[in-house]
Amino acid sequence: DVQLVESGGGSVQAGGSLRLSCAASGYTYNRNCMARFRQAPGKEREGVAVIYTGSGSTNYADSVKGRFTISQDKGKNTVYLLMNSLKPDDSGTYYCAADLFPAWACYLGSRDPRYWAQGTQVTVS
Repeated sequence: DVQLVESGGGSVQAGGSLRLSCAASGYTYNRNCMARFRQAPGKEREGVAVIYTGSGSTNYADSVKGRFTISQDKGKNTVYLLMNSLKPDDSGTYYCAADLFPAWACYLGSRDPRYWAQGTQVTVS
């Protein structure tokens, strides 16, 4: 079974940093699309960043460009989201998601991934 286990959420003051992790298992890690979404209360879910694990190519939402970095450790089948210069508007539940999309389909706004982690809370005050 496909499993995505995420960790690293928490509370931080504005301007601070957090790193989220998402460990994948149960399927072929390489050549898949892994993404980060977030949702704040009363708001629609938003795609934040995406990485194609085969090439390492990335894509970011305009709201986080220059502040967030998505990366991976292939040896650990894990994707990281480093969030710097956090703002209160960055608060919400962050979800890791994945699917075996080809590289050309791995971008924000593409179809929803099939596999989702449980979500982790990020609070910026």
